[in-house]
Amino acid sequence: MGLKSIIARPAAHLIRQKIKGDAANAIKTQEKIFQKLIKKGSDTTFGKDHHFESINTYEDFKSLIPVRDYEALKTYFDQTALGEEDILWPGKPRYLAKTSGTTSGAKYIPITSDSLPNHFGTARNAVFNYAAQTGNFDFMDGKMIFLSGSPELEIKNGIHVGRLSGISNHLIPNWLKRNQMPSYETNIIEEWEEKLEKIVEETLKEDMRLISGIPPWVQMYFERLLEKTGANTVLEVFPKFSVFVFGGVNYEPYRETMENLIGGSVSSVETYPASEGFIAFQDKTEDPGLLLNTNSGIFYEFIPLREVGSENPTRLMLSQIEPDVDYAVVLSSNAGLWAYDLGDTVRFLSTEPYRLVVSGRIKNYISAFGEHVIGKEVEEALLNVTKQIATTSVIEFTVAPQVKPPEGGTPYHEWFIEFETEPDDMTQFAAKLDKEMVEQNIYYKDLIEGKILRPLKITSMQKDAFRNFMKSRGKLGGQNKVPRLSNDRKIADELQGFVK
Repeated sequence: MGLKSIIARPAAHLIRQKIKGDAANAIKTQEKIFQKLIKKGSDTTFGKDHHFESINTYEDFKSLIPVRDYEALKTYFDQTALGEEDILWPGKPRYLAKTSGTTSGAKYIPITSDSLPNHFGTARNAVFNYAAQTGNFDFMDGKMIFLSGSPELEIKNGIHVGRLSGISNHLIPNWLKRNQMPSYETNIIEEWEEKLEKIVEETLKEDMRLISGIPPWVQMYFERLLEKTGANTVLEVFPKFSVFVFGGVNYEPYRETMENLIGGSVSSVETYPASEGFIAFQDKTEDPGLLLNTNSGIFYEFIPLREVGSENPTRLMLSQIEPDVDYAVVLSSNAGLWAYDLGDTVRFLSTEPYRLVVSGRIKNYISAFGEHVIGKEVEEALLNVTKQIATTSVIEFTVAPQVKPPEGGTPYHEWFIEFETEPDDMTQFAAKLDKEMVEQNIYYKDLIEGKILRPLKITSMQKDAFRNFMKSRGKLGGQNKVPRLSNDRKIADELQGFVK
């Protein structure tokens, strides 16, 4: 056992006890955070515009502050980015996390001195909690890799600006710096494939023990590593690799392929970070749910998914939510976000403690016919079918509606799937998948039974189709993800050049 793992052990056990305490007192903590946020936000431009001095209760808050997304709050974000003080939160933010927007182009999400512990303290807590729970501290004595965006930051109006993953690189504590890979020189390479080659070269002879990143890009790293070394499995190259930390996408569609590359299963820690805040993390290795981060400067609200987009949707505090219901997540935080529509949907598995799974993105869904199919439903349906047909495995997929089939006839959902191993009988596979979708979504079931939709169609994709598609969009690597669903044919049309 090395010095770092010995030193970290007592700290990790204290962190684990605090996490348990926070989970047991989630409701009281949320009420305190709400009051603190209102008090501190009262003297900001936003607070004055929205009469924070009149807010005493959650009902007051709802009546004065509507739920809005980035575009609707853009005036305040723009003023903040120009370096003006006391706009959304007292003073200036420490950083602006740059991320891709929808209608507004790039988004600049503030990270304040008060919100820094949420982002980076939570990441540490998730890993330390894992170590305290499992007793595995050995990974702290070896090398760790964080596959992320470039850590290069620019300064605009006195504020450091960059990708969240890049900002994170500057906040890694000194005691961990020597363990961190890749090197700064490699990490700032923007072109993903060039960067990947350098990462492989730097790490292939190192004692890698913890690997972190979004599953599809970690998969590319593993594949290139095996090509370069001629090894059969990652564990042959890194025999002490024991922890995989991931977030951003559901791991299950990638699990089989990843475990084949690794040469078995290793412990994993799932996280739910966003530029707007670190929302949840896996606190029990045997439990698929993620523990909501309730004591970290964020006050949560939830809107039932079926009411999203309505004129006056129901807004619920944490104490009012129910398990097994899909909710849109709304945040107010010490980063200066106020009733901010995060764009994600979650489903709580339990309320004692509050554990959830991410069920999708509000903007990534299909409801061309009123079915409102979400990401979790298509992922679970496909996973269930590939379990039934063990000889078939999937690399990546996306789904889009076909409202006006070029061949004529009734509309359908079109699944674009890149198989690692195609099913022997594609017709049977499609029928099983459609049956699973009927079980996942009652509205889809009604449309199929009412013959408003015909059963889904599968379009098989070329090898590396989705990687080449993301490359063509300039979104290969980093924190970029293939959308599982879209409510139009834009992505489907772009994919036509990659059909098998």
